[in-house]
Amino acid sequence: MANHELVLTRVMDARRENLWRCWTEPELLKQWFCPRPWRVSKAAIDVRPGGASLIVMNGPNGEEFPNRGVYLDVKRGERIVFTDAFVDAWTPSGKAFMVGTVEFSDAGDGKTNYTATVRHWSAEDLAQHEKMGFHEGWGKAADQLEELAKTL
Repeated sequence: MANHELVLTRVMDARRENLWRCWTEPELLKQWFCPRPWRVSKAAIDVRPGGASLIVMNGPNGEEFPNRGVYLDVKRGERIVFTDAFVDAWTPSGKAFMVGTVEFSDAGDGKTNYTATVRHWSAEDLAQHEKMGFHEGWGKAADQLEELAKTL
């Protein structure tokens, strides 16, 4: 499965609790989740195992991308695991693409080790995500996340 993974790792200059809030509070998530000039118009998240999420991303040219998913595992302040393989109430999605894991650990001096791992169902899905700009997009979003978390 390692050949189907994309990973983003950073030491963020923000407290772990603040990064956690940015991932779990809808109004905070909307401020950083996609790289600008994209924006999030809706974030309905129930961050618990089995909880559903709907995050609607909007592009500068009127594009709208609703992303539905389910949280698989949540360990407060440490880990969030989510997938698009299911939508609300464990209903299978039309096409599973990925399982995402976000992990947080203390790095000392108020900083946080942040790792986002995305596991894809196939090599083709991984290649598609790379072509979509995974590292650039998730990297810019991580910059925005850190910037916001530092202000809380």
